[in-house]
This record gives sequence, structure tokens and C-alpha cells, in this order.
Amino acid sequence: MTDISQATGPAEEQIIEREGKYLTFTLGNEEYGISILKIKEIIGLMPITKVPQTPDYIKGVINLRGKVIPVVGLRKRFAMEALDYTERTCIIVVETHGQDRVLPIGIIVDSVSEVLNIKGDDIEETPTFGAGLKTEYILGMAKIEGGVKILLDIDRVLSTSEIELIEDIA
Repeated sequence: MTDISQATGPAEEQIIEREGKYLTFTLGNEEYGISILKIKEIIGLMPITKVPQTPDYIKGVINLRGKVIPVVGLRKRFAMEALDYTERTCIIVVETHGQDRVLPIGIIVDSVSEVLNIKGDDIEETPTFGAGLKTEYILGMAKIEGGVKILLDIDRVLSTSEIELIEDIA
């Protein structure tokens, strides 16, 4: 039996780690994907309680079956133009890693699309955009049906200090 670490190089191992099922969603005209393993549930918009003195991308908290969950506006986090919510706007509850625990966070997206099984061969490295642009939260670019979906590493969308702030809120 061949040891897979000998049969593949570091780049190939990274591609294998990234392949899998992704929940895809839209923000504006762009399509994104998050590993289905990070998704706890998808819920419709519900009343969000604003928390004073938090950054504008932190929309507040929701009460989800007795649990207080912080909610992040992904449009605002990615410095996109704010839009009015529609009937398709929803909250994806994801599990991200905090300091010493798994932290549920709601992210507001324009609409959820579908679950796709993305093969490692269909994922390309994130292009470099220069030193001024941070892209460490992008796992890669998935080539699907003539288009591109941006695969997110939800654990890196928020910085460590932002996660700490959210942990204080939760």
C-alpha cells in the first residue's frame, strides 16, 4: 500500500484537503462557498438586537432557540455596498474557532444557492493582488460551469481580535 504523503506533494495535499461539499451563496453578483462541515444551519432573517460600540459589520445578536448568537453582515465585512434585505436574504449559522471553543456565528448573505461537490482539480489557488490586499480568508477559486466561486475559510474571515470581540458579545 502506498503512503499518500509520498504519492502527493504539499500542493496536491492542499488541493485534496479543499475538495468536498460547499454551500454556495451570493453577495451581489459574486458567488461564494463555505465548506458544508462548517455550516450549522440556515435560517430566515429574524430580529437582530444591536450591540452598542461594536464595529458596523457586527449587526448584533439573535436569540436562536435560547442561545445568543452574534451576527455579522458579510457585505459590510467585505466592504461591499449595503442593500436592503429581501425575502431571499438569510442567515447562515457557521461554526468558527474561537480562543478555546467552537463559536457559532450568524452571517447575513443575499441568498443561498445550492450545495456543490467540488473536486480538487476544479480548485485553483487564490490569485495574488499585491501586498495591500488581504486574501488569507480565501481557500481558493472553484471553476464551475464557466464561472468562478470564491471558496471562503470561515475561520479566517474574521481576525483573531475580531473573534475575541465576538466571543465577548456571545
